[in-house]
Amino acid sequence: MAAVKGRQILVEPRGDGGAAAALIVDGRLDDLLIDLPAGDARPRPAAIHRAVAGRPMKGIGGMMVDLGGGATGFLRGAKLPAPGSRLLVQVASWAEPGKAPPVTTRVLLKGRLAILTPGAPGVNVSKAIEDGAALGAIAAAAMEGAPEGWGLIVRSLAATARPGDLAAEIGGLRARLARIEAAAGAPGGACLEAAPGAAALARRDWPRAADDPVETHPEALARAGVWEEAAALLAPDVALPGGGSLAVEATRALVAVDVNTGGDGAPAAAIAANIAAARELPRQLRLRGLGGQVVVDFAPLAKPDRGRIEQALKAALRRDGIETTIAGWTPLGHLELNRKRARPPLAELPLR
Repeated sequence: MAAVKGRQILVEPRGDGGAAAALIVDGRLDDLLIDLPAGDARPRPAAIHRAVAGRPMKGIGGMMVDLGGGATGFLRGAKLPAPGSRLLVQVASWAEPGKAPPVTTRVLLKGRLAILTPGAPGVNVSKAIEDGAALGAIAAAAMEGAPEGWGLIVRSLAATARPGDLAAEIGGLRARLARIEAAAGAPGGACLEAAPGAAALARRDWPRAADDPVETHPEALARAGVWEEAAALLAPDVALPGGGSLAVEATRALVAVDVNTGGDGAPAAAIAANIAAARELPRQLRLRGLGGQVVVDFAPLAKPDRGRIEQALKAALRRDGIETTIAGWTPLGHLELNRKRARPPLAELPLR
């Protein structure tokens, strides 16, 4: 892949109506989104459904809900609706193998500049917007556009948007909300709003300046060498700067990650390899579409050095954008993470 400075967004349409999208930062593949094959009917994260409640499952703290079209979801909570009642839910993440996908009644309508939130009235503007004049104008537009009973989150990209873009997007979000609410009371389960595909997600969630182009071409990813790099991600081994390496292997129960120093057993080499692995790990999990429980076996290090590893990992996770919790260190010295299943595994997706 050519080392081109800056950010590139590439979208490659497919003949079946799907697409793949790649984000390249300074010549390096930073993110990859690929639509599932046509005909795969699994519920997608962010899809909004009118659901019908089933019976509570004792001891699990949840219930199965009918999403329509033969699909089911799992709703967890202390206060569950009565069996047979209708409710509006959103698919929260991809399902674990053999299980129904988790759903939530906290529906979010997400745009490029703003997010509508239910049951939390008020306006919250991203803390990344620091310019006083811009902040005032953005807050005023958000306060005017927020629908009654819903809250509004203004994303950081609103600071660089053209005048009027935020108000226009809020209007579009409100129109989506009105369509969904109008269909929410009909009988039976049904998908009321499909999840966005790869092309839509790339345009919505990959930050860029308002006038930056998105290259869309049937060979966009192929010409950039993305498919070869994606195929290499199916192998576990990843070379790290300084001669170390990490191996990422997904099992049915968890994702196992092993860090190696590359033959240098010195304490300094172990720390360097572990820091490099911590910085690289979120990117590898993101590109491979891996989530759930993640267990990292770092190269041997003293307990006082664990803080440096966690700091590097936390910094990388802040840039990652996928919800990940650091659970802590095990008695055997492994670091455990819990990561949202935001993507389907790369191994299940069509690679050209």
